[in-house]
Amino acid sequence: MRLAVFALGASLLAHAPLQCSREPEPELRRYETPPEALYDLAARFKAKGDDRAYRDTLSYLVERYPSSRFAIRAKDELSVRDAGSRAP
Repeated sequence: MRLAVFALGASLLAHAPLQCSREPEPELRRYETPPEALYDLAARFKAKGDDRAYRDTLSYLVERYPSSRFAIRAKDELSVRDAGSRAP
C-alpha cells in the first residue's frame, strides 16, 4: 500500500510544472518592468513635443535603474540630444 501511495505521489510530481526563478522571455512576459514603463512614458512625452518631460524622464530612468537595458538606451538618447544642441 505504501509503495502504491509513493508511486502515485511520484507520478503526480513528475507531471507538475516546474517553477523557475528566471525571467520569462520578453514576448511571453505578462507585466511591464518599471524601467520599461519609464522609457515608454518618455517616448510619449517626446511624441507630444514635451522635450523637458522627455529628458527629465530619461534622466530619472538612468538615475534610478542604471543597469537596465532601457537606461543604456536612455543614456544614448540623452547624449545624442546633448550633442545635437551643442552643434554650431
